[in-house]
Amino acid sequence: MEPIVTIASGAIRGRTEAGVTRFLGVPFAAAPVGPKRFQLPEPAPAWDGVREATENGATCAQTPYPAPIHALIGSDGIPGDEYLNANVWTPDPGAEGLPVLVWIHGGAFARGSNARAIYDGTAFARDGVVMVGINYRLGISGFAELEGAPSNRGLHDQIFALRWVRENIAPFGGDPDNVTIFGESAGAMSVASLIAAPQTAGLFRRAIMQSGNGAVAADADDARKVSAELAATLGISPTAADFGKLGPDELRTAQNAVALALMQDPDPQRWGASVIQNGGGLMCLFPVIDNDIVEGPPTEVLRTHPDRAVPLIAGTTADEFRFFTVPAGLAAAITADALPFVLTRYGIDPAVAQTYSTQRPDATPAEVFNAIMTDLSFRAGTFDFAEANATTEPTHVYEFAWPTDLPDLGACHVLEVPFVFDALAHAHSITGPTPPQALADEIHAAWVGFATDGTTGWPQFTAAEKNVRIFDSPESTTVTDPRADELAALRQSFTRA
Repeated sequence: MEPIVTIASGAIRGRTEAGVTRFLGVPFAAAPVGPKRFQLPEPAPAWDGVREATENGATCAQTPYPAPIHALIGSDGIPGDEYLNANVWTPDPGAEGLPVLVWIHGGAFARGSNARAIYDGTAFARDGVVMVGINYRLGISGFAELEGAPSNRGLHDQIFALRWVRENIAPFGGDPDNVTIFGESAGAMSVASLIAAPQTAGLFRRAIMQSGNGAVAADADDARKVSAELAATLGISPTAADFGKLGPDELRTAQNAVALALMQDPDPQRWGASVIQNGGGLMCLFPVIDNDIVEGPPTEVLRTHPDRAVPLIAGTTADEFRFFTVPAGLAAAITADALPFVLTRYGIDPAVAQTYSTQRPDATPAEVFNAIMTDLSFRAGTFDFAEANATTEPTHVYEFAWPTDLPDLGACHVLEVPFVFDALAHAHSITGPTPPQALADEIHAAWVGFATDGTTGWPQFTAAEKNVRIFDSPESTTVTDPRADELAALRQSFTRA
């Protein structure tokens, strides 16, 4: 079947298979190319006739992941100008009032798209949810702080897409008043920013943060240091006018060079303390405090404006940081002698390693480093955001603990995504050949229940009782405040460093 629906811009033709209808590559905004690359999003031009929506649309300009990461999760790169597009999966475009999930992909604000196989929304539609996957501007296009350009263009794209969903989701069978946003990694950090932003009131009812952090926001002055480095690499000035003259290839080249320089030399004096600390040494371009949609780090904003909280699921994987060190061979370089030096480079008092080592008597120095960095980059910031949110809205926290069959990766970053989407068949490159389907059934059902009516199946997280659902196989459990001593030692380490 090839059903046709009509949205504000015109009619689109999708495709129905096995009871699920998908509409792919639907533009929600005009193509941001040329001078418009560095301006606010604009409505997509209307079209005549029926537009085909059966193939994935273009993706924002980006380079492939380095080979070891590409081997795990693949890369994105579909050419074209209309990369501000949405994919929609629905159980029935003729239905009414179905819950809606809007997916915001990850990729360190520099890579990724809605076209990845593990983001396929078929299983959500199968289970009665309309799912939308959106693209947004990345890297220099979306987040470089440039003279003559609005800040946070990538976040503006996300808000624009949410307004598009509100105005257009009914023809797909969705309820515009029952929208849940969810995202992983940079997508989860975006979710935190969107919850805290005053401009998003009424655009979504609930939210899910997977492997995010509520502290991710750069000071504008620090962000301008990164832009100056980018401009110096290109031999231009850090202005929208000069950057607007460049093509995607030049932007990609500069972006990669600066990202590599930051990872090799995470010096706060060079890049700015907020870029190093809040970017985890992994990101150089991410949301900037602009006193508009980003009034400050999201957790701090939420503490000041608790009325902006929404019902929330937030969590991390148990071994997030192994994803960044093991495939690239960096873990092998972290010896007992190197560990104190490396921790100091990230502003952490090396004494914190003793607490983590005591809890892990058989751990190597690299495993201790990865545990500390997992907490620094993801778990601590997730707990803080959850605590702030829980003061006014129901909040549920989880940890994904099942370790992949692949050597030394453990329960690494990204690993929970194919379980959430019930898309294990597309994920053996990171899960190994025999991931537990029962665990995917459990997690996917929890996300469906939350999107439908706010239920999760495990107790709430509060300041007094920090319940955490540990997703694992063969059995998941709920525990209270896991490894609290390690988080306490990590926080204290910053006061001593």
